[in-house]
Order: sequence, then C-alpha cells, then structure tokens
Amino acid sequence: MSVERHTPGDRHEGRFDTPRGAARHGQDPGLTSADLPGLARVAAVSSVRIGLWATVTGLNAGRRTVDAVLHPEHAAELAEDLRVAAAAVTRALVGEEVEHKVRAAAATNPVVRVVADAVETVTPHPVEDEQPAVDPLHQAGQELLRKSRDVWSDDRGHPAYARIIHELAPDEARILLLLLRRGPQPAVDVRTGGLVGTVSSSLVKANLTMIGALAGCRHVDRVPSYLHNLERLGLIWFSRETLRDPEEYQVLEAQPEVLAARATVRRSKVVRRSIHLTPFGEDFCRDGLGLHLTDADREELPPHSRPGEG
Repeated sequence: MSVERHTPGDRHEGRFDTPRGAARHGQDPGLTSADLPGLARVAAVSSVRIGLWATVTGLNAGRRTVDAVLHPEHAAELAEDLRVAAAAVTRALVGEEVEHKVRAAAATNPVVRVVADAVETVTPHPVEDEQPAVDPLHQAGQELLRKSRDVWSDDRGHPAYARIIHELAPDEARILLLLLRRGPQPAVDVRTGGLVGTVSSSLVKANLTMIGALAGCRHVDRVPSYLHNLERLGLIWFSRETLRDPEEYQVLEAQPEVLAARATVRRSKVVRRSIHLTPFGEDFCRDGLGLHLTDADREELPPHSRPGEG
C-alpha cells in the first residue's frame, strides 16, 4: 500500500490534499489559496452580525422568558415566536440552494434525513385560506327556486306527502278514507245546561264522534289522539258548523259515550259540530295514498267545507 506525500511546494501552489485523479478526470479540485481572502472577509462580517444578533436576541429572549414565568398564559405565544425565529434563521443561513442539496442527501443518508426533518418541523407552512361554510338551508332554497323556474319539471304530488306517510298510524289512514268517501262527519260537544248554562256553560266533553266505529279502527279508544295528529298534520279541521242532515246527529247523540258524558252533570246540553278534510287533506287522500282514482271517481267524492267558511 503506497502513501502519497505532499511537498511544501504543493501547499504554496494552492493544492490542499486534493486527489490527483480528480483533476485528471475533470472533477472540482476544491478550494484554492486565492479563495482564502474572500472567505475570511465573509466569515468576519458574518461573525460580527451573528454576534450582534445573538446579543440582542439573548436579551429579548431573557425578558420574554421572565415574562412567561410571571404570566403562564404568555408561554404559548413565546413558543410560537421561537418556532418562527428558528425557521427564519434556518432560511437565512442555509439558503434555498443548500436546502435543496440537503434534501437530496437526505434520500440516501439517514443522519442527514433526521436533521432535515428536524429543520422542517420548525419551518412555518402557509395556512390555506378557509373556504366559507355552505349553509345547507340556503343551498336547498336555491335549488327550490331553480326547480320553480323549470317549466318542464314533472311534479308528482306535494313533497310533504312522503313525510306524512311515515307519521300516520294505520287507523289514521282508515279515518282519512272514511272522510274522503263519506264526506264530513258529525261531532258533538257535551256542555252544562239548564238555566245556569244559558249564562255560563262549562265543557264536559268535546268532539264526540262515531268515526272510530265507522272507519273500522282497531283502537277506538285512541280516536281522539288520531284526530289531534291529523289536525296537526294539516289534514283535517274542526268546524263549528253543523251538517245538513240532522239524522246523523240523532244517531250520534244516542251513542253510549255521549249518554255517559251527559250523565256526569245534573243538566247538560249537546252542541253540534262537524269534522272536515282540509284542501291539503283532500289532495293528500286523492294523490298521496295511491288510490288511483279516475276522473269520474273524483267527481263523485262528497265536498268538504273550507276552513273559515260558514
């Protein structure tokens, strides 16, 4: 094994242990003695500037550290400032070109990779502008207006029909069919009567009907709740007006429920009412229940009074 020896003349000629083969193959021979004065000036200026910066930064950091000790809520702000400062120093000392070379070396050298990742953690990344949140209600309203301008759209019934179907009991569907096919149904209120009742009458029981029995409801005792739900959905309404046929009230007033309510007070009287489908309820029964009525069937359906009439 041979050992190369360098003569003192080699140092004076500017050759600093550079492999001889590198010059022969066109590689970079390295630094020469002509570069030393420039490097010395750069090092001197950088040392002075870094020293001044370190002194000022040390004083400011000392004051910030004391402030963080006295006021713990300022600790997070101090940590963020340190992270930003470290990133700025890294960019100033390293530079984009050297940083690119470091990243290239990190691909093959695990030690360089660890150092590069550490520098990356203190480098601030720009925060993307947050997109304004889209209001679902506003978006649905715009879509509804768009459909309203579409003259070719085919609307198959009211969009609320699907929701109403899921909020109806089977007995309530039977009640709707009864009102659709047989028309408005009679209802009575039992109130206190007699001489005192003419001045001040109290309600004993309201909205007594035969709807549960006529519609074939399985749970007749739930009919008051069924009627309340149908009113809530806007399918029926309670009218203070009476029906034209008085015989329907005579049959109703002879029912055991009405007689039992009248027996609870010494003197009573019966106030006749009626129950109707609303216009929306009529449309729901004709189109939402899937009855497939013909035009002739629709004309034969008995009419219902509108709310506010009479």
